[in-house]
Formats: sequence, structure tokens, C-alpha cells
Amino acid sequence: MASVRLVVSSGEPAGIGPDLLLALAADPAFTPSDELVVLGDRDVFAARAEALGLPFDWPAADDSAATSAGFRFHHLAAANPVTPGRLDPGNARHVLDMLDHAADGCRDGRYAAMVTAPLHKGVINDAGIPFTGHTEYLADRVGGTPVMMLVADTLRVALATTHLPLARVPTAITGETLTTVIETLHAAMVDWLGKPQPRLLVAGLNPHAGESGHLGDEEIRVIGPTLEAMRERGIQAIGPLPADTLFTPRHLDGADAVLAMYHDQGLPVLKYAGFGRAVNVTLGLPIVRTSVDHGTALDLAGSGRAEHGSLAEAIRLAGEITRRAAA
Repeated sequence: MASVRLVVSSGEPAGIGPDLLLALAADPAFTPSDELVVLGDRDVFAARAEALGLPFDWPAADDSAATSAGFRFHHLAAANPVTPGRLDPGNARHVLDMLDHAADGCRDGRYAAMVTAPLHKGVINDAGIPFTGHTEYLADRVGGTPVMMLVADTLRVALATTHLPLARVPTAITGETLTTVIETLHAAMVDWLGKPQPRLLVAGLNPHAGESGHLGDEEIRVIGPTLEAMRERGIQAIGPLPADTLFTPRHLDGADAVLAMYHDQGLPVLKYAGFGRAVNVTLGLPIVRTSVDHGTALDLAGSGRAEHGSLAEAIRLAGEITRRAAA
């Protein structure tokens, strides 16, 4: 199918985002079929390329003479000079400017999808800008009700809640919110990943899925009735299942996705199974967004040791989802 134009935010400039993109562009095994517009500061990329001994000769995004597939660059200036591994709150707005440009460009049709390299939540908050994460920020920018899902090979894990303190998780799981999450996950599996009748496994919140109410009653009061209502509508939402056995081969065989109740219930398993090649996909937005499965790795910035496998998979999946949705 025809190539599409993807936009890639390079994330925290002091982190490994620039390293990953430069290494990926120089990797002969990575041959993009799509046009990749990378957002970042040109001076930062030039300096990092020199430090890593990698080429940086990408044409400007608006260069009509450049070939359609491959890397292009859109310059957005950082406020302050960047030192690899050293965070600077003065550059927090630069990171958010990249997200704004990418999200707005996807919404108005300049880009088919966006891919994000890692950013650092702490330094953005240190700059006085309230920030929870990519997922919530993009939802505020473009609308929608986001659902976070990570993909590693055939294992897909979505989350009923995302970046919440553990103490706030039980009250955040209501029949209404859980219904929205399951509807969003089901629709994405059908439209984005080509699963006509997806089979969704849903974890309980408590140990042993509440043990018939002895270890918590959220499964009886909220999760179980919501799943029953989903099944009556023809959505295969199976559960609530004990999370400690849900990820065994017996349960996963034939499953298309798992819905965990909170961040650290599902993601440790997925990252153990596929760290370095897993992809974060934000469902429930009016745009397509994928991301890497790791953080800024400040200690690796400028070292040449950062691995770009997850970024390559995020770019590949963004293109695949976009083409399938348009078919």
C-alpha cells in the first residue's frame, strides 16, 4: 500500500531520543516504507550525531525534492543548550511544543500518525507545568478518552487506569469507566488490529479476583456485572480472572488482549516478555499514536549504547494501524 507521512517527536533532548533516531536512520536493517518527519532541535541532533559518529543529513520536512520514504527533519528550537544526560527545566516547553505540533498535525491531516520518543515527566513538572504523561496530555490536546495498551509480539495488555497512585485505583474503577475502556479496546482491536471478534481477558482488581468477596468486593460489585453487560452486547470480555494466573499460556492461548486494572498489574509481565521491542499504543484518541516502551535513559544519552528496537517497532506499528484503518 502507499506510504504515509508519520511524525516522530524526539522527546527529552538530554535523553536518548536523538540517539535512537540517529541510530535507527543509520541502521541498514531498517528500511522505512513511510515518510518520517522527526521533530527536534537541529543543533542538538548535529551535536549528538558528531558525538556518536553517525550521519545527520536528513532533508527538511518541506523539501519537495526529497524522496517520500525515509527521514526528514522539522526544526523546533530548544530554549537552552543541551548536554546529554543533564535535565534542564528550561527546555520543558520545547518538549511539549513537539507534542503540540505532532498532535495538531495529525488532527488536521498533515500527518497520518504520531510516534513519540521518551520524555521526562519530572523535569516538566519541575518547570511548573502540571504533567501526568503523554497519554493524558494528548487527550487534553485532541480530545477523546484514552486507553493505554502495550504490545509485544502477540501479547497485548491494556489498562483500565493509567498513571494513578495505587490508593486511588479502586475508586477510579466504576461501571461507567470500565465500560468505556472495554468499548474502546474492543473497537481498536477490530478497526486498528484487524480482529473481527476479539477475545478480551479481564483481570480482577484484588488477589485471586477477590476470592468470592473475602479479599475485596470490587469484582462482585463492579467488574463482574460490567463484564456480564458487555457479553450481553456480544463483546467477548472474559473475567474477572485472577491476575496471578491470567498470564499463563493456558489462559492466553486464543486471547487477543488482556485488560489489567492498573499500571503495575499488567505491564511488568509484558515488559518482561518483550522489553526493548514492545510498543505503547494510545487507544481512544481521534489520532493514532504509538510510543516506545522505555524511558529517557539519561545515563545512556550520547554513549552509543541505547537500543532502538522499540522505536523501530513503534514506527512500524503506527504505519500498519494507519493503513488498516484507512482500508
